[in-house]
Amino acid sequence: MLDIATSYDRQSVTVLGATGSIGASTLDVLARHPERYRIHALTACTRREALRDQCLVHRPAVAVLAHEHDAAWLRDELGRAGVSTEVRAGEMALQEVAGANEVDVVMAAIVGAAGLLPTLAAVRAGKRVLLANKEALVMSGALFMEEVARHEAILLPIDSEHNAIYQCLPPGHRGRLAEIGVTQLLLTASGGPFRGWDATRLVAVTPEQACAHPNWAMGRKISVDSATLMNKGLELIEACWLFDARPEQIQVVVHPQSVIHSMAAYSDGSVIAQLGNPDMRTPIAYGLAWPERIAAGVEHLDLFSVARLDFEAPDEAAFPCLRLAREAMAAGGTAPALMNAANEVAVEAFLTGRVGFTRIPGIIESVLDACDVKAADELDVILAEDARARRVAERHLAR
Repeated sequence: MLDIATSYDRQSVTVLGATGSIGASTLDVLARHPERYRIHALTACTRREALRDQCLVHRPAVAVLAHEHDAAWLRDELGRAGVSTEVRAGEMALQEVAGANEVDVVMAAIVGAAGLLPTLAAVRAGKRVLLANKEALVMSGALFMEEVARHEAILLPIDSEHNAIYQCLPPGHRGRLAEIGVTQLLLTASGGPFRGWDATRLVAVTPEQACAHPNWAMGRKISVDSATLMNKGLELIEACWLFDARPEQIQVVVHPQSVIHSMAAYSDGSVIAQLGNPDMRTPIAYGLAWPERIAAGVEHLDLFSVARLDFEAPDEAAFPCLRLAREAMAAGGTAPALMNAANEVAVEAFLTGRVGFTRIPGIIESVLDACDVKAADELDVILAEDARARRVAERHLAR
């Protein structure tokens, strides 16, 4: 019998966005299975101290930061610690570690539009891509999925909701929902920290309140998106592309316990759900080991302590971002990319105290009204429209 340490060919993993919450959870799962995985590269934007600490523990072959001055600092820090990790900087370095020949798996966990190009590089290199960057599909869904098919990449969703739906569907489901009897996909939402609040109460919301999610530990940008329900809007668009579904086939269901992560409804009346504790290590472990299962360090769900499961419809009057996302997906073309760019600008402005919480959807809607929608079949067009939407959003912020 083979010893457990030699029973697997170790897979090489690049973690894009290693210092964020998804990246940290990924490293936690990887560290539990050193016999199965080794780390090729870890990347971060500007959090050089956090990346240094990760390199000291995990000893990747390569580390990447956005700027050369941060990379020089990290080289010096690791050199003095006797760590041989090669340190690089810049966008091209990100794309290179995503598509490197020695890499088997890429965790795409860079937040926002910045994750699009390195994630596409991994797809074009035919990697197993664990997609935690929903903006890649929001911005360039048709092009992205065409590249997945063309390069025979394996795309596995890591967002808990899409990962849950993936687990509730049979193999080979994409493009075959009607054929396999799926009538509806149900995306669950916690409702965020302001569930049940009306528009008048939302006016005074602070960044600290918006980032205090009741169930999930997430980064600040995603936490604000959850609070505005834009995160669910982005997930609705992502689900359309992942599962080849129409917007009207997807229903958002507010489920405050965050125990049911999403569901699939079938023509025979069955509804299949995936349940678990709200811990991102579960979908991460699923993506890493698929089609097998590995330990993730997550406690089994105790249904007796949960005791009840509640469901309600989202309040799109108080939280119009969900409606804006659905309308952008229906409009097609570059509309989702415009919406995403405007949202990123508005959320950053809110986090830095430039605008109030309730101005976020208004800025997004103003950008969508001001920008014509173009065909989204070329990457250069998508990136140009992303930049244009950001400029328009900045002008609206100044008003």
